Amino acid sequence: MGVTIKPSDLQYKYPRNSADKGLPKFQGKPDPAPFDRNDLWEILPMFEAVMDALDTNDGRVVHQLEVVLNTTLPGFVRSREEVFDFLLGTLREILHECR
Repeated sequence: MGVTIKPSDLQYKYPRNSADKGLPKFQGKPDPAPFDRNDLWEILPMFEAVMDALDTNDGRVVHQLEVVLNTTLPGFVRSREEVFDFLLGTLREILHECR
């Protein structure tokens, strides 16, 4: 699908770690690199990957991702692939319940 999410699409404001902006970001599994949940440049590609996996471009789903990231994602979930799996699994459950 190739979803693109801009900072203005998000309901929360996130810090921008400009020092790490040019470093490689999540592009799919496997990716054992640590995920920085407080860096906009990490969050955008992660949300885009989850949205692609869900095959949706619904802005409400992006906002649900933000809620899950900020309120539900356990602290022990640290790697990019673990974060991806958690977000994807949780959003699938939420979307299934809404049907």
